[in-house]
Amino acid sequence: MVYPKEFPMPLIHLLVKPASSLCNMRCRYCFYADEAAHRTQASMGLMTMTTAEAMIRQALEAAGPQGSVTFAFQGGEPTVAGLDFFREFVAAVARYNTGRLPVSYSLQTNGYALDADWADFLARNRFLVGISVDGDKALHDEFRVDAGGKGTWTRVQKNLALLQAAGVDCNLLCVVTRRCAKSAVRTYHALQKTGVGYLQFIPCLDPLEESRGQRPWSLTPEDYGSFLCALFDEWYRDWANGRYTSVRLFDDYVHLAMGLPASTCASSGQCGAYFVVEADGGVYPCDFYVLDEWKLGNLLETPLAELGRSERAADFLRAGLQHPAACGQCPWQRLCAGGCKRDWTTDAAGQVENYYCPAFRRFFAHAESRLRQIAAAERRARGL
Repeated sequence: MVYPKEFPMPLIHLLVKPASSLCNMRCRYCFYADEAAHRTQASMGLMTMTTAEAMIRQALEAAGPQGSVTFAFQGGEPTVAGLDFFREFVAAVARYNTGRLPVSYSLQTNGYALDADWADFLARNRFLVGISVDGDKALHDEFRVDAGGKGTWTRVQKNLALLQAAGVDCNLLCVVTRRCAKSAVRTYHALQKTGVGYLQFIPCLDPLEESRGQRPWSLTPEDYGSFLCALFDEWYRDWANGRYTSVRLFDDYVHLAMGLPASTCASSGQCGAYFVVEADGGVYPCDFYVLDEWKLGNLLETPLAELGRSERAADFLRAGLQHPAACGQCPWQRLCAGGCKRDWTTDAAGQVENYYCPAFRRFFAHAESRLRQIAAAERRARGL
């Protein structure tokens, strides 16, 4: 987040990559492996406790006496850093948090290396854990494979069950590939069968500097539009029958229809919701832009608060506010907000548009009235 000099930074959200781009799996569509390959240095190795403690101290200081801090661990695969790293990290936070600020933890993981020790640690320290699961076994194993090229669904499901038995709060993240998009209802029900009630679906990214739609997993606007409509119909049917499952994108649209803020930067219409901290202390403005040209600096050399007020950070924020021209005339702009900047493309005439704009237009035409119906019901239930 970019903050003016005269204001403190009360809500600090850091997306931390303790193992950089290192991973124990070889998912064929991995956007971060592609992103890392476009940097001068693909992997920054493992984060040292010297770097971790500097980040912790600066985050707590930047939050101020009335603030809060979230450490969200991602990768690569963050568990590659090892359980001892996380134990030391939590202990360091307790040691430096003399003002007893609210501190929360989350972990986005492929689930491959989790075991009973991990489950116990995550439960005791109240981590919110996101597990990547792409639907049922056949869908998941097509692209989410281990270092030997074998599917990982069975092992991930076993480890998810360990977390659930330990009482860890979990959600599931599904990457929507072309094949997954053609099996929306099947995917939705497969995730529901795990017993996890919080789901997130994100469109699969194509490699940087490559025309969209060329890979086996590539998601087209047509397929994504069909996926969103089919998924919404099933989700709405569950809601109408009193069987609510949280789907983050649809929840965001309901909140926006209620006049409440969205939970993601893509749904809110502006960048700058968090910083990314790479394993070497490098700081970046977004997980989709951990690239040399967007590096804000290194927190071992320049404090986080100062990096947040840098001109490069301001440039990134301004770029995220320059929405495609078509958004200004769109009847669904207040719900869509232009989508994620990473999905913006430039046509031959130099016009910027969201690659998935046709998908979103189709979806809102299909679902808007029911989204507003749910929003009205929620307002009544909350006495708003």
